[in-house]
Amino acid sequence: MIPTMIEVLDTSVANVALRHMQGSLAAGQEEITWVLTSYLVANAVVIPMSGWLAKVMGRKRYLMASVALFTVASLLCGMAGSLSTLVLFRILQGIGGGGMQPMSQAILLETFPPHERGLALSVYGMGVIVAPILGPVLGGWLTDNWSWRWIFYINLPIGLLAQFMCWSFVRDPAYQQRWQKGERVDYLGLALLVLGLGSLQIVLDLGQQHDWFGSSFILALSVVAGVCLFTLVFWEWHHENPIVNLRVFKDRSFALGNVVIFFGFFAFFGSIVLLPMFLQELMGYSAFQAGMVLSPGGLITLALMPFVGKLTQRVDARFLLCFGLLASAWSSYYMSGYNLDMGMVTAITGRNLQGVGLAFFFVPLSFLTMAYIPRTEMNNASAVYNLLRNLGGSFGTAFVTTMVARRGQFHHLRLAEHMGYYNQAFTSGVEGVRQYLEGLGMHVQSGVEAMAALYRLMQRQAAALAFLDVFHLQMIIFLCLSGAMWIMRRPPRGKAPDPGAAH
Repeated sequence: MIPTMIEVLDTSVANVALRHMQGSLAAGQEEITWVLTSYLVANAVVIPMSGWLAKVMGRKRYLMASVALFTVASLLCGMAGSLSTLVLFRILQGIGGGGMQPMSQAILLETFPPHERGLALSVYGMGVIVAPILGPVLGGWLTDNWSWRWIFYINLPIGLLAQFMCWSFVRDPAYQQRWQKGERVDYLGLALLVLGLGSLQIVLDLGQQHDWFGSSFILALSVVAGVCLFTLVFWEWHHENPIVNLRVFKDRSFALGNVVIFFGFFAFFGSIVLLPMFLQELMGYSAFQAGMVLSPGGLITLALMPFVGKLTQRVDARFLLCFGLLASAWSSYYMSGYNLDMGMVTAITGRNLQGVGLAFFFVPLSFLTMAYIPRTEMNNASAVYNLLRNLGGSFGTAFVTTMVARRGQFHHLRLAEHMGYYNQAFTSGVEGVRQYLEGLGMHVQSGVEAMAALYRLMQRQAAALAFLDVFHLQMIIFLCLSGAMWIMRRPPRGKAPDPGAAH
């Protein structure tokens, strides 16, 4: 879990420190976003090829090399004296981190017998689920009390601990596929993978900032991503020794599990981004207060995961997953009823409901998706699964930021239609605000100040309605997934033999 946690943590911990980095490195607002984009691009490219790299290098050697590169790159990021060197070291950090998630998951799945995999995945999920929630809180505290450089330095002791434990306890299994001398390298697949996923990640990360397809830069990258990824799927499916073995999608449970994890994290990560934005931009919460709203839900998820993992040994995991999706839909429905007068308890309640749903979502879904994958294919399957999970989060983040902006414009226009002197309610409101301002001792000569106050209120309400629209859409996604997931095969229960071993 340790390599996974520090890797996922670094996808979110730098967000809160961008302004401090910008001032320290004398960078522009658009330039500093490459600190995030460079890491995500390198990460997205390496994750799907990690199964192939483990085959070439040996899994233990590859995992230890990834941890070492990530740790050293973290140290160099903290020491960076310019934006260009920081971006370079973030790329190296992303390359090192790319193999840590899928390899950690594959090791856990192979180590434990099928009936105990749910419990093992609950431990792994603590790193995957809690790290994005902990990241902004930890990053904000370190930045405010020490320096932005400490969000990277903190990885050094954790990385050294992970390296020692991997060296002491991880072993390569005898059945693991090895690279054979003279075996051809799929150079075309490698090139298509790097170009396709690299371009896609840049589009998702910078699209809203550049007005999506209104920018020739984003449009060109979108075309490159579409062509490369479409060609990659066709090429890899028919290649004898592919970089990414897509034939694993022939398993029905694995194929549908990847669909559910993509759209599930699409909605989950969207709400994790959305809720702090709502609280800070519209409710006036500080970063610390927003973190306090998110934290209890993370603790609930952390506490429930081992319990859910244990339940997979006794209860059909499909029922557990369905409950998790319905609880998540309920939480989104609850959040779609937020308003600008609510208290912190109301905000925390919605987040806590989501924390319950998340615990019952991640563990059963991972268990179901990998239930019938042969152990010899576990490295490759885990790499594909983690790629779809990360892409779901990236798509979800891009989607919610765009939808909030567009729906905010829509509601602004609709509300503004009623702000005219032909509207009796509006003129009464202006007069009421004017009298209120005069009661505070302000010298109001006309209704201009009152109209300005009402206009600011209208802007906040339009933005709030946009957030609520997106919460409602996330509810619909969870409800659709709760019906679709029943197509997955029933997983093994009890002390049954490994279903993957029969393949």
